[in-house]
Amino acid sequence: MIQLYTDQSPHAWKASVLLEELELPYQAHHVRMALKEQKRPEYLAISPWGVVPTIVDPEAGDLAVIESGAILIYLAEKTGRLLPQEARPRSEVIQWLMFHTANIGPTQGGADVLQYEVPKPIPEAVEYFRERTLGLYAVLERRLEEREYLAGAFSIADIANWTYVGTSEWVGIGLEPFPNLRRWLGAMARRPGCRRGLNVPIALDPDAVPAGFEKYRRYIEIVKSMLDR
Repeated sequence: MIQLYTDQSPHAWKASVLLEELELPYQAHHVRMALKEQKRPEYLAISPWGVVPTIVDPEAGDLAVIESGAILIYLAEKTGRLLPQEARPRSEVIQWLMFHTANIGPTQGGADVLQYEVPKPIPEAVEYFRERTLGLYAVLERRLEEREYLAGAFSIADIANWTYVGTSEWVGIGLEPFPNLRRWLGAMARRPGCRRGLNVPIALDPDAVPAGFEKYRRYIEIVKSMLDR
C-alpha cells in the first residue's frame, strides 16, 4: 500500500487528489508543517529536502518519491492512467504539468509567501506576483476555449493546476475575467476523487481550526469553497 506523507496545502493535495482519482489504496500520514514535523530526522530520512508531499511505494522496494510533479508522473505511469502513452497526447499532458510546476506554482506561491509569510510584506512585490499570476491564468483561459480539460481529456495536468487556481482568492485574485477557467474549476470540483482528495489528511472543517488561527481558518474556508463552484 502506498504511504502518503502530506499536509493541508495546494502543493500536497495534488498527490491525494490523484490517489483518490486512481482509487489506489494508500495510507495518509499527517506531517504538520506548522509544527516543523517535516524537519524531523525520521522524515528527512525519506524526504531529504523536508517537504510534502512524499510517497513511499512498498511494491517498488520502498521507493520514496518527492516533488509533487514527480509523484503525479510516477503514479500515472504505475497505473497506466491519466498520462497517455501515445507521443502527442503524452507530450501535451507533460507540457501543461510543467506549465504548472515552472510557472503557476512558483508565481502564485510567491504572492502567497510575500503576502503572508515574510516579516514585512512589500505591497509592490505582492502586486507584481499577482499580475504575473493573472497573466498565467490568461494562458489557461485561452487553452480551455475549446477543451473540457487542459490536454483534452482529464489528466494529471488538470490536477496540478486545479489545487492552485482554485485557491486564487487567498492571494487576492478574482476569476471574473476568466469564464473558461471558472467552467473548468466547476468540472474539477464535481469529480468525486477531487473532492475526496481535498479532505486528506484531515477534513476541510473551518470550525475545527483552533482559536487564534483566524488566518488559517479563512484559508480552509476558501479551499472548501472550491467544492461549491
